[in-house]
Amino acid sequence: MDMSDAVIVKSSRLKSVVWNDFDRIKKGDTCVAVCRHCKKKLSGSSTSGTSHLRNHLIRCQRRSSHGIAQYISAREKRKEGTLAIANFNLDQDSNKDDNTLSLVNIKFEQTQLKDDSVNTGTSNFDQRRSRFDLARMIILHGYPLAMVEHVGFRAFVKNLQPLFELVTLNRVEADCIEIYDRERKKVNEMLDKLPGKISLSADVWTAVGDAEYLCLTSNYIDESWQLRRRILNFIRIDPSHTEDMLSEAIMTCLMDWDIDRKLFSMILDSCSTCDNIAVRIGERLLQNRFLYCNGQLFDIRCAANVINSMVQHALGAVSEIVNKIRETISYIKSSQTILAKFNEMAKEVGIMSQKGLFLDNPSQWNSTYSMLEIALEFKDVLILLQENDTAYKVCLSDVEWDRVTAVTSYLKLFVEVINVFTKSKYPTANIYFPELCDVKLHLIEWCKNSDEYINSLASRLRSKFDQYWEKCSLGLAVAAMLDPRFKMKLVDYYYPQIYGSMSVSRIEEVFEGVKALYNEHSIGSPLASHDQGLAWQVGNGPLLLQGSVKDSRDRLMGFDKFLHETSQGEGTKSDLDKYLEEPLFPRNVDFNILNWWRVHTPRYPVLSMMARNVLGIPMSKVAPELAFNYGGRVLDRDWSSLNPATVQALVCSQDWIRSELEN
Repeated sequence: MDMSDAVIVKSSRLKSVVWNDFDRIKKGDTCVAVCRHCKKKLSGSSTSGTSHLRNHLIRCQRRSSHGIAQYISAREKRKEGTLAIANFNLDQDSNKDDNTLSLVNIKFEQTQLKDDSVNTGTSNFDQRRSRFDLARMIILHGYPLAMVEHVGFRAFVKNLQPLFELVTLNRVEADCIEIYDRERKKVNEMLDKLPGKISLSADVWTAVGDAEYLCLTSNYIDESWQLRRRILNFIRIDPSHTEDMLSEAIMTCLMDWDIDRKLFSMILDSCSTCDNIAVRIGERLLQNRFLYCNGQLFDIRCAANVINSMVQHALGAVSEIVNKIRETISYIKSSQTILAKFNEMAKEVGIMSQKGLFLDNPSQWNSTYSMLEIALEFKDVLILLQENDTAYKVCLSDVEWDRVTAVTSYLKLFVEVINVFTKSKYPTANIYFPELCDVKLHLIEWCKNSDEYINSLASRLRSKFDQYWEKCSLGLAVAAMLDPRFKMKLVDYYYPQIYGSMSVSRIEEVFEGVKALYNEHSIGSPLASHDQGLAWQVGNGPLLLQGSVKDSRDRLMGFDKFLHETSQGEGTKSDLDKYLEEPLFPRNVDFNILNWWRVHTPRYPVLSMMARNVLGIPMSKVAPELAFNYGGRVLDRDWSSLNPATVQALVCSQDWIRSELEN
């Protein structure tokens, strides 16, 4: 083309950043864009857009030495309007003594690409994919959504990839919700294909401004015999919500996921509100014959929660003594002189402990236990200090020392039990029974203390624990029976110690419960297409359908009984019979019970179904990092300010994405 009559159009009239690197030359009705670096000519027509010019700049070899920073040095226009931001440029010119930090106000242009994917020479740039990568990053790491409008973030992204069209808070929020919708479908499909049942745990989270959310989590053992958990719902609740409203909200969530028919148990905290919620939901599920054993294994309470409740009660009973010990430690550490004097006394008494006195973190009760434990080691030194230091005014009487000693021994047991719950490599339901039997036996002994105050405290703790025990002991015992290292032997060992002369009937109750649950897994039901077993009454009475025991509409109920009885021919043994008759599996430290059941599924096809459902119950639902906390989970401050639907999308999808990465 003859360019002699061409006119260069001034770049100030051209708004796109690419014109910093091109001259737009107009001759007649034709426009050509000429690269200022390599002089290559491309179409400069307004109808051609600027994508091809951007692509050329990325590939242009002569331009590469100029750096990509020039790409963001001009004003650009955003789709949603203009936004002035600061671009920080650290000038590291070797001729200057100091690094110079310059602040440049610029406006970014969000030019809509004709195609989401742009060829950058060696790879394709995909605007949509990059947008969703950003949203997934925010979800995964819990970043604030508003970060996409932070000045520094925008400058960083534009320097890193000039082709990326910056997004607004509203846009990234919509992208996060779209990710949630996609991930939710995947979780729904996975839950529908599960070979076993689901146990649902419920927790209350607090948010900024005293807002509360109800977190519903599914717990199950998948087809590969791995213990899994997925958050299903994260619902904003209000203190004004009644128990009926909360129960209805939970039922709605279950039906939305279509898992009401797959529910095996529900794990709640120990409180009156949870009692009523469990009853209401249990009744609804029983009406539809969705529960095993007439709901006996449905209502499970969190073991860690009942331990924490007893701890709070115990520490509350000696709170004045604990505060005196805190004051004592503060006094000793108030000066180097007093500390040195204390250490000299410790040597005189003959205490060579490597541990030193320290103040606890009152929000972490295991920290309080450690403080008391060490203080008791230095008891004789503290008594000596009291006798020799007139300035030391905080004195514990012998009775106070005895009482805090008793409570510290309680805490020691509780710390050990919680550590077993939270540090187990395979935290399946079978690990809880021996630990909680031990707690029950200790409570019986503590109630024999001669100090009326401690005796009364121990009795109150025992009452709290017994409420839990009566509700959950059957489930705990059934889970222990499914451990091939123990089978019924743990029950045979602990129950005589716990129940004395009543132990025979109690052991029989457990065994009858085991047989009832096994029968429900072995007998087909009208709900078989939904992987639902049929419960039968075990004992001298007739075998009846659970839930609606007098349902005359089931004309073939007698036939089911007949089929079950005649299919068990003489000389044939059930899975349960074979399992209980065979020798115990040797005990070893690193025993993986789920792997054992995976391997032995062909030998015990029915019992393995039962094991999958029972062992998947989270007898303790408290996260390990919160096991010793007085408070529960707290929602991130930035996410707390978002609307409830967005909060649910972020919390749930974060859990799902993280779970995928861990698998």
